[in-house]
Amino acid sequence: MAHTYATDVLVVGAGPVGLTAAAELRRRGGRCRIVDRLPARLPFAKAVGIQPRTLEVWDRMGMVRAALEAAVPMRGQFLYVNGVEKARTELSVPPEVPYGFAALPQYETERILDEFLGRFGTAVERGTELVSFTQDADGVTCRLHTPSGAQEELRTRYLVGCDGAHSIVRKGLGLTFEGGAFAEEYMLADVRVDWDLPPGYNLRAMHLDDEGAVDDVLVCIPLPGRGRYRMSMMVPPELSTARQDAAASDGITHGLQGGRGPALADIQAVLDRLSPQPTTAFDIRWTSVFRISHRIVDRYGDGRVFVAGDAAHIHPPTGAQGMNTGIQDAWNLAWKLALACAGAAHPGLLAGYDAERRPVGEEVVGRTVRHAVEGMENDPDDPATVMMREAQLLVGYRGSPTVDPAGDGRGPRPGDRAPDCAGLTGPGTAYPMRLYDVLRERDHVLLLYGAGFGPGSETGSGLDELVRTARESSGGRMDVCLVLAADAGAGADAHAIVEADGTTLPVYTDGRGEFARLYAAEEPTAFVIRPDGYLGARLPLSPPAPRPLAAHLAAVFAASPPN
Repeated sequence: MAHTYATDVLVVGAGPVGLTAAAELRRRGGRCRIVDRLPARLPFAKAVGIQPRTLEVWDRMGMVRAALEAAVPMRGQFLYVNGVEKARTELSVPPEVPYGFAALPQYETERILDEFLGRFGTAVERGTELVSFTQDADGVTCRLHTPSGAQEELRTRYLVGCDGAHSIVRKGLGLTFEGGAFAEEYMLADVRVDWDLPPGYNLRAMHLDDEGAVDDVLVCIPLPGRGRYRMSMMVPPELSTARQDAAASDGITHGLQGGRGPALADIQAVLDRLSPQPTTAFDIRWTSVFRISHRIVDRYGDGRVFVAGDAAHIHPPTGAQGMNTGIQDAWNLAWKLALACAGAAHPGLLAGYDAERRPVGEEVVGRTVRHAVEGMENDPDDPATVMMREAQLLVGYRGSPTVDPAGDGRGPRPGDRAPDCAGLTGPGTAYPMRLYDVLRERDHVLLLYGAGFGPGSETGSGLDELVRTARESSGGRMDVCLVLAADAGAGADAHAIVEADGTTLPVYTDGRGEFARLYAAEEPTAFVIRPDGYLGARLPLSPPAPRPLAAHLAAVFAASPPN
């Protein structure tokens, strides 16, 4: 049996979730390998919806431009019932949110992530399958089956299972995967049509029987390319895979199924019944039958082994929540693993992955099941809240053991998403910047807001100690940036501010007052922004308080070794 050198993390599964985990680990300097049992990427447009929050994730990573250039902007949705237009929903977010909704076929998402990962010298090891693993207090021993047919034993510090609904990692951990399955089956197709509906709009067309129940449905999501859509519709009896699914070895029926896929004639028959205008389908790329289950694990990890994405939660595709939730699972876990691999994480930091992400998974599973049964149009929340929630901009971690207590103040609190804002100006720039421009490709950031930080000001007098605390308590892993209030005045020129070790801190001015408004910053305040774009702490700066900052960072970082 061959042996290899140890690596920090083995990621199993090279879909969007596994690629995100590997890319973030490598971007942060961690060593990892990523394996996938398939010999090549699948050319299927399975998951296609990209939420604004995922685009924010990709912005922070430094890869959003490639995704936006390949994607289709999503503008809204038409709802037709029995041939009559019932609603037209516009997909909009508040102006301070930097990105809207987009559609990108999964094979393109994987290509972009794969190429981004390649920048760090790591490639997916295809045709390589995890067979089994055992873990102990110091690491995980993994057995791999390689393309040559050889068995390889790999010793790694951590194992991350992003290997889908039938996850070997989840089964090896003995995690429960409670839930159920929907009886309905659906056809999926990547196809073009010649209608003249406005581009960038989803189409949902339903037929109701005499008792008001849905007996026929067509959902079309635009893809890159003129007139191209990913369509889903009910399966006719002759294409049913129910008998095959009932015999599944693990009893989980979810995702693309084997057997004969729908033909172009099957797709055209549904369009003839439900399309709001006569149209012809052509240029079909692929079709399949799709089954839906709803399940979630009892915990997202055990010891040194973790699960993310479909390995941890599966649910209806309503609202395009699944892949986006999985990508954010991976991002949340990766920055914590990177610290752990560097010996810089607090012993309890990795436990925060389950504490933060499993409640999100539970909420998404429950909500998408309700929407699948009752329809999103019957959601009791107001439309603005529904839109923000579907955009995944309301996901938060208040109460997490790795963020400060949220308190009852105004504005974003610890555990909330750190909002973007526009109108920042910096030294040497002749144009306004966004806060996310400042945060891009940074990790932990201490953002200090106030009217002035000069030596004679209350905040400036304690600045050196505060910065020193941030640097020492994080092992040098925290950047510090200053944001001056819009009315700070010329006397607050921060170019003269020199931090204790002789370096000048980056300074930006809140020229439009948007930072103060969106962060409800009415007085000098310190904000700790985590690598995943969430607030870890919100601390007053009147006067600067190094001890609360040190206490917060002590729950994230390992104790600094004594001098």
